[in-house]
Amino acid sequence: NSSLASEEGSTSLEPESFIIVMTGAGLSTAAGIPDFRSEDSGLYSRIKKDSSFDLPSPESIFHIDYFKQNPLPFVKLAQELFPGRFNPTKSHFFLRLLQEKGLLIRLYTQNIDGLERRAGILDEKLVEAHGSFHGARCVECSSDADMQVVKETILKGSVPTCSECNCLVKPNIVFFGEALPPRFQQKSNEDFPKCKH
Repeated sequence: NSSLASEEGSTSLEPESFIIVMTGAGLSTAAGIPDFRSEDSGLYSRIKKDSSFDLPSPESIFHIDYFKQNPLPFVKLAQELFPGRFNPTKSHFFLRLLQEKGLLIRLYTQNIDGLERRAGILDEKLVEAHGSFHGARCVECSSDADMQVVKETILKGSVPTCSECNCLVKPNIVFFGEALPPRFQQKSNEDFPKCKH
């Protein structure tokens, strides 16, 4: 219900308005993070041009079955993608302003870069539909892993393994072949019926 009033040529939200925001790669490209599919500058295009990745297809780097066979290409890419190298944009801070004004019901993002968190969006307001680098778990037994240890291991170019079963560990990014996080379905069922327009 984000109806707008424009009496004097300005636009303002009505007091009972609330906002649900859905974002994707375009929000973070201004921070210097490439999107996935742009022909010349996208992540997949860059991976395809870099023979050191040695993948059947650029998308394989984010496929759970391929990761289980050969995690090293993802480890190489994750070294570049780990949060901390990029800063939130003005758009991210605008979303935080909506939160501070009590207007933001929820922010749904496809981005895995964590810039929403760095901008100050609270966990309760955030749904990371494709996961993020905020946590990590074992791909076999699903045990949570110490994210600091996972990050240090990946930044050294090594593959993190589970302290419980010694299988592969990856950040909580949703790969092809994996389900979206349960929070996505739970919160979308709760939030979207509130939208009337």
